[in-house]
Amino acid sequence: MEVLVFLVPLALMLGLIGLMGFLWSLKNGQYDDLEGAGWRAIADDEPVSREP
Repeated sequence: MEVLVFLVPLALMLGLIGLMGFLWSLKNGQYDDLEGAGWRAIADDEPVSREP
């Protein structure tokens, strides 16, 4: 049971670090355009060359 003295604060600290990372990603716009990256991968921007 003595190990809980170390594990509970460690778990809280890791959770806080994860929450801070998530909030940082929200602040920097990581989730602003969720569909754009998928559409850019599908879109065919190069013109089709017609060589006989």
